[in-house]
Amino acid sequence: MTSRPRRCSAYRKIRLRAEDVQGRNVLTNFWGMDFTTDKLRSLVKKWQTLIEAHVDVKTTDNYMLRLFCIGFTKRRPNQVKRTCYAQASQIRQIRSKMVDIMSNQASTCDLKELVSKFIPEVIGKEIEKATSSIFPLQNVFIRKVKILKAPKFDLGKLMEVHGDYKEDVGTKLERPADTDEAMAGQEVAAAE
Repeated sequence: MTSRPRRCSAYRKIRLRAEDVQGRNVLTNFWGMDFTTDKLRSLVKKWQTLIEAHVDVKTTDNYMLRLFCIGFTKRRPNQVKRTCYAQASQIRQIRSKMVDIMSNQASTCDLKELVSKFIPEVIGKEIEKATSSIFPLQNVFIRKVKILKAPKFDLGKLMEVHGDYKEDVGTKLERPADTDEAMAGQEVAAAE
């Protein structure tokens, strides 16, 4: 996998907090996630039900997070009717499933593992699968993550997160000395 960000996940705004400075390197930590407004607005459409849920969760490394989930109803296969509205009882059931899945996924892992679940949208896919018996859903995302409470700063933990860090330094190029002098002479002649 390349280190370059992919276009498909460009709508996620990930906030980072500078925890420590080591020379010219800044060690950062995850401090929240949000969706861009244009992505959120593009998801909301007519003729479907929007279902939202949020839950406060404590990770194994004592971060207190608030996760916000969003999902939309989808037309069933072979459906004739143009709309796909869910009943209030179905919405309640779906919302409770969303809360259960989010709390289970987040409380069983640490912050680093949880952040790695946000990008491929593992939690959203699991919610879609679990709620398909109640009402089929589409575009299920963890749309926002807030950090409510963080544990006391520990440099050891931060270095553990940045353990696979290696300095990205460019290579030194060899330039012939006579071409540099010739270029400087041409610049001086052009200036006069």
